[in-house]
Amino acid sequence: MDATSAALSIKLLVDTKARRVLFAEAGKDVVDFLFSLLALPVATAVKLLGTDSMVGCVGNLYLSVEKLDGTYVQPGPSKDALLRPVVLSPAAATSSSVLRLPAASWAPSKSFFLCASNAGYSGCRGYVTEKSSTACPSCGRSMTTVTQLVSPAAGKVAPDAAAGGAKGFVQGIVTYTVMDDPTVSPMSSISSITLLNTFAVKDLAALQEKTVQLGYKEGLAILKASLQSKTVLTDVFLARRPARKVPRLV
Repeated sequence: MDATSAALSIKLLVDTKARRVLFAEAGKDVVDFLFSLLALPVATAVKLLGTDSMVGCVGNLYLSVEKLDGTYVQPGPSKDALLRPVVLSPAAATSSSVLRLPAASWAPSKSFFLCASNAGYSGCRGYVTEKSSTACPSCGRSMTTVTQLVSPAAGKVAPDAAAGGAKGFVQGIVTYTVMDDPTVSPMSSISSITLLNTFAVKDLAALQEKTVQLGYKEGLAILKASLQSKTVLTDVFLARRPARKVPRLV
């Protein structure tokens, strides 16, 4: 993370004997980040993790687009639209700063043009073009007057503002349980006891509470682990690694 962003905190309950995270206690900011991963386009995930880190062959598609010469690309589409797509989800825009993603933008990527005679001829007002100097179907003059595309959200009160400044996806009135897989649910004392029974924990002395920080490095690790594993918290915060194979003596 950059110096202007504070790391998020997660409280883990660790089974020290089994070397695994049973579950975690997390606030709204952490849950918003986890849910924001669902809004990431595939290309954004590839760009963040690197083509070599992807399971399967999606990385090859990314490299193919990246290396494709502009000669073979249709007029209009941009390679950036595929390689660096804009994340429009409000949840991702407000909570994925951990991954340093740009805020969602409604700004149009293209310019639009009206007929220069628009004010004088009512028939010209119904036409707009993406290419400057296009002949107006009504009067035949060049359409060179730049106009601005207004997003559907313009002039309306933003959802965040209407909610009194609330941002993200989930409410901040409760603490959440994040499982190792990582299933998320509202936390309660009863649910915590039930989870201990589910994991058949017999030696309470082996349980350890551990507070960890979630920054840029950990955010990338969670994104990667969530695409490859069902023990995300253990893999990221306990650095579980596969057991090394001992070479057999011939």
